[in-house]
Amino acid sequence: MKFNTKLIHAGFDTDPSTGAVTVPIYQVSTYKQEAVGKHKGYEYSRTGNPTRAALEALIAELEGGVRGLGFASGLAALSTILMLFDAGNHIVIGDDVYGGTFRLQDKVFRRFGLEAAYVDTSVASNVMEAIRPNTKALLVETPTNPLLKVTDLAAMGQIAQDKGLLFVVDNTFMTPYWQRPLEHGADIVWHSATKYLGGHSDVVGGLAVVKDAALGERLAFLQNAAGGVPGPQDCFLLIRGIKTLAVRMKEHEANAGQLARWLGQHPRVAHVFYPGLPDHPGHSVHKRQAGGFGGMISFDVGSGERADQMLRRVKLFTLAESLGAVESLIEIPSRMTHGSIPEERRNQLGITDGLVRISVGIEDVDDLIADLDQAMRD
Repeated sequence: MKFNTKLIHAGFDTDPSTGAVTVPIYQVSTYKQEAVGKHKGYEYSRTGNPTRAALEALIAELEGGVRGLGFASGLAALSTILMLFDAGNHIVIGDDVYGGTFRLQDKVFRRFGLEAAYVDTSVASNVMEAIRPNTKALLVETPTNPLLKVTDLAAMGQIAQDKGLLFVVDNTFMTPYWQRPLEHGADIVWHSATKYLGGHSDVVGGLAVVKDAALGERLAFLQNAAGGVPGPQDCFLLIRGIKTLAVRMKEHEANAGQLARWLGQHPRVAHVFYPGLPDHPGHSVHKRQAGGFGGMISFDVGSGERADQMLRRVKLFTLAESLGAVESLIEIPSRMTHGSIPEERRNQLGITDGLVRISVGIEDVDDLIADLDQAMRD
């Protein structure tokens, strides 16, 4: 079955009792048992729900894994993944990750004894140097958020295999439509499904997929024990969103490519970060491991004042956190999505007050260009 067909048909055929072609919303908390321990596959909806099961089967097939797991948010998914580790363990994390990822590890799990080193994973030697005897995992985003750095997944997968590390990849920006990390050595791939998978700014959710059944059992135990699961309505909306993923991702990328090239010629733009540009340092690596370049662009306008001026003037771009929806969004990472990262660290990374991140929607690209153009004029 081709990928675009999987988006429509994977995970669910038809409802056996009614013939419904869309998975029903099983708005139920508990299930009748014929006898103690004898049931029809479901006991309690924290443990399992038919609507969630359809979503989990769908994402597992799309990512090429053996088991999918649904969560209430992307950070609920990551929290559960981090629960795999013990106090005194150490993990290596990409230095340019979503601010919520940094906050979760630095402000929460570090208090429980999980240590971390943050390195530029686009350079393999950095990762090797950061590994300690107690290192248990390597966690990366590619492309990163918000600087769009690219990590060689196959190289990281080989390092993880050689060193006995769990290799975890945040695939939110690319989705399985463009990139499938399990095929390049990852053990777990996870998503903020709120973003491109949902695609319509109307649902919050998280997903994870594993390639090993035993690891899936461990993660499912934690999913049930910690309880950060999505409700059936959210699962239904995510399934609905995934059905149109192919047509949306093509439009996101087509628009982003044109916008990135236009921004690269604009006199007010000091630098454009987009892996689809041939001069991007990770362009060739990304092209080798992914089928497309996605819809996320960051660019530096030189100062916070100029960035603020742009935000006041845009009409079609909505000033908002999040990304991956049909409408175009714009934000300042240093003061919004990555505000939890200390200022000194942001400056080291290049997340300046003049850095603007846009999630390019599926509007007409000429209108998007015209909007940014008028917003950046003197």
